[in-house]
Amino acid sequence: MSDFTTRPEIRGSFGVVTSTHWIASAVGMSMLEKGGNAFDAAVATALVLQVVEPHLNGPAGDMPAIFHSVETGKTQVLCAQGVAPQAATIAHYHEQGLTLVPGSGLLATVVPGAFDGWMLMLRDHGTLSLQEVMQPAIDYAKDGHPVLPRVANTIAGLAGYFAEHWPSSAAVWAPDGAAPAPHAMFKNPDLAATYARLAHSEGAIREEQIDAARAAWREGFVAEAIFDYLKDACVMDVSKQAHRGVLAPRDMADWEATYEDTLSYEYHGWTVHKTHAWSQGPVMLQALAILKGFDLGAMDPMGAEFTHTVIEAMKLAYADREAYYGDPAQSDIPMEHLLSDSYCDARRSLITSRASLEQRPGRVPGFEHLAERYIERAARDFDVGEVAAQEPTMSHLTEKRGDTVHLDVIDRWGNMVSATPSGGWLQSNPVIPGLGFALNSRAQMFWLEEGLPTSLAPGRRPRTTLTPSLAEKDGTQLVFGTPGGDQQDQWQLIWFLRFVHHGLGLQEGMDAPLFHSMHFQGSFFPREVRTGEMMIEPNVGEVVIADLRARGHIVTVAEPWSVGRLTAAMRSPDGVMRAAATPRLMQAYAIGR
Repeated sequence: MSDFTTRPEIRGSFGVVTSTHWIASAVGMSMLEKGGNAFDAAVATALVLQVVEPHLNGPAGDMPAIFHSVETGKTQVLCAQGVAPQAATIAHYHEQGLTLVPGSGLLATVVPGAFDGWMLMLRDHGTLSLQEVMQPAIDYAKDGHPVLPRVANTIAGLAGYFAEHWPSSAAVWAPDGAAPAPHAMFKNPDLAATYARLAHSEGAIREEQIDAARAAWREGFVAEAIFDYLKDACVMDVSKQAHRGVLAPRDMADWEATYEDTLSYEYHGWTVHKTHAWSQGPVMLQALAILKGFDLGAMDPMGAEFTHTVIEAMKLAYADREAYYGDPAQSDIPMEHLLSDSYCDARRSLITSRASLEQRPGRVPGFEHLAERYIERAARDFDVGEVAAQEPTMSHLTEKRGDTVHLDVIDRWGNMVSATPSGGWLQSNPVIPGLGFALNSRAQMFWLEEGLPTSLAPGRRPRTTLTPSLAEKDGTQLVFGTPGGDQQDQWQLIWFLRFVHHGLGLQEGMDAPLFHSMHFQGSFFPREVRTGEMMIEPNVGEVVIADLRARGHIVTVAEPWSVGRLTAAMRSPDGVMRAAATPRLMQAYAIGR
């Protein structure tokens, strides 16, 4: 492969931080410089991402993290994915005349999870004080930051809607009646005040203070402001109707972020750790299990054979995602069967030299009806009219608005964090007056049909798309991830395969052309299926694109340097660290020394 990269691969032994915004990466590195660890740095980075990328994530959003703690010796998942409220029943939504959960508004809201998750990580694994970790986010919200052109453009596109339907959002995002100019200093004084008040929660020791902040969020002044607003709010959403919310005080008071074991799979000597099936994380493991029977190392990693083989494997894995995945706490997820050699051997045999145009979930004994129901569902027309899809990640490709964020951190002791926060973006819901942030819209991942692992049900986690990664082999550990909705595990898979089979470096792999499939049912409203379609960057060359079309793929050629937003960090057994960040969209950065 070429030695040329768009930017240097960061190397050092003290620590590395990489995220989807350079200011957030710099703040995370500053925590390491203060003597903090990877957990302190991850929390500080994440809180700043909420300020500088508000069209991408917020405090009331969602957050899964995979982390390794040197102190405990464990690699675990932190689940900060909130659950459906107790009043969120299929019957209630049907009474509103709905066949899909709207992609925005109060009916799309689950219990806010991100803030409690970050506080749990900080309390149990961090070392710095609550105020030290929160202060950079407070300062950027209070004093301002140079607003990204994409943030400014997103606000500009919604300013009229905000003024007419969501006035509390207009007051925060267009305080002078107009969107901020690109690169202008933008402030969110209400969020600054909210975070300052949380940072000064009372407590005799740091753990007590952090728990006091969590209590203030769940039952104190934050919850009080949310429910003072919700008691009268009837909000216009993407269904073009106004609806009241179903979130109640008890829903927030009773929920807390939790830890759980990872789901892992062995692939060519690497142990790959993902979240369980309340996210789409296992889909990458299924794709690896299918692909392990191909000699990918003998294929050109930029060629048509590699691209076709990976696309076809992803179609099969994602069909199983749609048929079988859901919250394991409320569903019987046959994940051991889905990752078994016998099952994956049969799935692999379906891949031929031609692109499949069928939805082909596997048949799992006792669950065959779920496969049939997915095939039927994917063929349905939900008749939602002309609306923009509510997954904001692919905006630069499809003219939709927004994105998700990602961060990876490793410290000098070997602690490491990979996290993909999202939700609660400024497009999802009106700003809660006085708090400076909006509620999430993650409930749109549920189906309003009974009997599915992803059926709407009180207390159930939506099957989110958020999916960080951690892999390890012979003492080397690697954390990586990307924003991208349904594309997250596709882009990560491609990058990881090229790393494992073709020796591409961290940055070299991120600079390489990416692709993805849109063949399966989308996770976000209006749940679109684009049969046989794929997207690829043009720098693979015209010969490869023509070959893919000849195989039967419906190929959309993206704009150059527009697909994927990967970041990654790695630590070798000798303590040397490396980090990289995508050049796409010109805002992600890796920092380290």
